Amino acid sequence: MLLDCTPLIADNRPRLSYGMCLWDADGDGQTEIFVTGFGCANRLLKWHQGQLIDVIPAELRDADRLSIGVAAGDCDGDGQEELYVLNTDTFAGPKQVPDRLFDRTAAGWHDCFEEPRHRSLRNLCAGRSVAVLDRLGQGRYGFVVANYGQAVRLYEMTDAGQLHDAARAALIARVINGRSLLAVPWFREDRTDLFIGAEHGPNALYRNEGDGTFREVALCTGMADEEEHARGVAAFDADGDGRLDLVLGNWDGPQRLWIRQRQGAVRDKASPAWAMPTLNRNVVVADFDNDGYEEVFFHNFGEANRLFAWRQGRWASVDVGDAEEMTLFGTGAVVGDIDNDGRLELLLSHGENEEQPLTLYCGPANEHYWLRVQPLTRFAAPARGALVRISAQGRVQTRVIDAGSGYLCQMEPVAHFGLGNVTQVDWLEVVWPGGATVRHHQPALCRTHRIVFPGIP
Repeated sequence: MLLDCTPLIADNRPRLSYGMCLWDADGDGQTEIFVTGFGCANRLLKWHQGQLIDVIPAELRDADRLSIGVAAGDCDGDGQEELYVLNTDTFAGPKQVPDRLFDRTAAGWHDCFEEPRHRSLRNLCAGRSVAVLDRLGQGRYGFVVANYGQAVRLYEMTDAGQLHDAARAALIARVINGRSLLAVPWFREDRTDLFIGAEHGPNALYRNEGDGTFREVALCTGMADEEEHARGVAAFDADGDGRLDLVLGNWDGPQRLWIRQRQGAVRDKASPAWAMPTLNRNVVVADFDNDGYEEVFFHNFGEANRLFAWRQGRWASVDVGDAEEMTLFGTGAVVGDIDNDGRLELLLSHGENEEQPLTLYCGPANEHYWLRVQPLTRFAAPARGALVRISAQGRVQTRVIDAGSGYLCQMEPVAHFGLGNVTQVDWLEVVWPGGATVRHHQPALCRTHRIVFPGIP
């Protein structure tokens, strides 16, 4: 199904790359792709004149650091997303190279952790993933860091620009062998909950209590999975009932398809083909062929990638096409409409065992209709964690604006809907963290709709 478009990446020399995120770095309304460099310069890929070129500002290159994870979010309420870059120079415990929290000002990019008032807050623990979380539903995000063998961090910023670690106040400062993160409205549509995938111990699922605190409920919902080693995780409506389900990739263990039951509990409905153990790193859920049904892509390390599609009422393994990658060591995966043609592209990073190039894939050319929705916060920044639905011909599709895609990465802050041959959408609905809701009727097709926060002109 997936076709090789890698030649569209300019200067794609082999390197050690891990996490990536899609993010409007320069405020021009176009999404760029930040690619971390492990012992080499970070990259910022921008679509320009038919190819992806590197436009990384000097302040963000960090060629001497060891970057593996990245996420963007508006933590100061200025309408622009800050960028958290996770550096890791050891497998577990204390580390020497601190993380970065880049903020863009009129003078350029600067690292908030380098300010004297913030240096004591620097994360000097071996982290694995970072995501953003609007725990209060106010349009301002904290950066959640899943550390390995150390406590979870939650960096938030006050109106005065003061950073602080809110993990203890939020009751999520648990020591865990954290690997992956997913911030998603699981229990209630108006609150963002937090899943932390772990290895050598149980996963954690924190239910948002609505007062800024969370309660850990992984065991009672069936998500602890304490015998496995979590990696990629994504939320999507796997059975078409309008509610979110979870796909979890485990490292050399069974891959889960957790279908939602009552009160947020799950049941594993993975078929033998789906559950087959692989060396999984990332899971991507996206409608690559715009037929109106998402596909599930498992990005693996040193073995063939896999793709599942909804066929005749069940999830079936399908030909992954050019993206099989038998000999590449997969580390990161992101999806987005990179060239603005209404079809999604898949960008994969590789490395760890040896230097390898990035790869880029797209779905097959077709005449299917599509619709894209980009909700904005009250500050006009991307509303990561918002729930988006559309209804067409009696069928509802559901998406979540990505706040951090499982392991190391973060997808574009847009809900992409394939429509197949459907020529009219009855309505689209957005539910923001905090509960604000809008509905638009019969939106125009084959375009991106920017949805402003209710009450904002």
